[in-house]
Amino acid sequence: MTHDPDKIVAELESEFVELYKILKFEGLTESGGTAKRVIEDGLVSVNGEVETRKRKKIRAGDQIDFIDHHIEVIDKPDA
Repeated sequence: MTHDPDKIVAELESEFVELYKILKFEGLTESGGTAKRVIEDGLVSVNGEVETRKRKKIRAGDQIDFIDHHIEVIDKPDA
């Protein structure tokens, strides 16, 4: 039996956001410091590649995987 990862849709309010901030804002880590550590430890993938740059610019269309969580990054819809 396989377990499907939890899917999260993150809406960007600007052109980009730093990778560690998405993990923190989505509640996947307890703090920004913890987010930075899990990235440095190679536990996060962006678009299928392990990413160790905690300040990597994440833009709409990027896909992030962390443990059992999958984050799809989209532009915030116009109001």
